[in-house]
Amino acid sequence: MTDIAKGYWVVHNTVFDAVEFENYRAAAGPALAAYSPKVLAMGGQFEQAEGSGRDATVVIEFESYAAAVECYHSEAYQTAIALRKDIAAFDFVILEGVLPA
Repeated sequence: MTDIAKGYWVVHNTVFDAVEFENYRAAAGPALAAYSPKVLAMGGQFEQAEGSGRDATVVIEFESYAAAVECYHSEAYQTAIALRKDIAAFDFVILEGVLPA
């Protein structure tokens, strides 16, 4: 067992152009694959219990917080981000999965 806390991407997004968004997905896939993440949730039914929301939520787990941050800032993922600039809106949090003692 490891003491290293997992890292998570928690993303809320709205896509304005589904056809063009496929270019982002095609670039993002390999960028993420380099870090072997695990997709925990993508889309599906949800209730916006409080605050404002977006159309979809994605939760991705990484082996560590450092890996989650590194993946986001990688050249490959930054290239993917540029492809979604004008076709989607993202609220993006990188979270360290620390549980209270």
